[in-house]
Amino acid sequence: MTCQQSSDKIRTMASTKIDTRRVKDILYEQVARIGKASSSPKRLELIELLCQGEKTVETLAREAAISMKLASAHLRELRSAHLVETERSGKNIYYRIANREVAEFWVAIRSLAEDRLVELQMALTQITNAPKELKPKDRDALVRAARKGEVIVLDVRPTEEFEAAHLPYAQSMPIDKLKSQLSELPKDKTIVAYCRGPYCLMAKDAVELLRQKGFEAIHLPEGVAEWGMAPVR
Repeated sequence: MTCQQSSDKIRTMASTKIDTRRVKDILYEQVARIGKASSSPKRLELIELLCQGEKTVETLAREAAISMKLASAHLRELRSAHLVETERSGKNIYYRIANREVAEFWVAIRSLAEDRLVELQMALTQITNAPKELKPKDRDALVRAARKGEVIVLDVRPTEEFEAAHLPYAQSMPIDKLKSQLSELPKDKTIVAYCRGPYCLMAKDAVELLRQKGFEAIHLPEGVAEWGMAPVR
């Protein structure tokens, strides 16, 4: 059912005696639009990518490892449910999440899945069993230590994502430049690396590289969405 059809139904009911059952059906049907729009694994990945900052279809297709045609189709579904918005800049159309609640929705549904699905828990052990990780309860301690300069917080996402939003006191050092910039990092301080969230492997790879080079490094599995810092214009 389209937005216009739903609106027509509601207006019709407003001018006649209210059918409670019919009203409830329409309400649940509208809520189900969010579930339908987010029912695809790739659409969820696109939402996570957009939580990092606005991106073009080309960028989203490349990072989600799908074709431009498929990315466009998925984005149309997300837009029809008002989960994402677009803005044209020159020849490019940029997509972004509609508001912070979309990022919160992604974190909530992912957390629920991790809590309830044994298969997901087993899959996660393959990417979280190493290296050492910080837990969410360590957030305040991490911010205090970073503010005092006792630890170095590295954001290893692409620079444009860092510029859109980043964790407190973090510095940008994209994973593809990390190896060439190791000399800029102090070896007498702990380095905490993060990227896009628990399903992103860039920070894990960064920590492994840092430890191989003699640094004390820790992986922070959370990203800007988990910290409530999803970028919104």
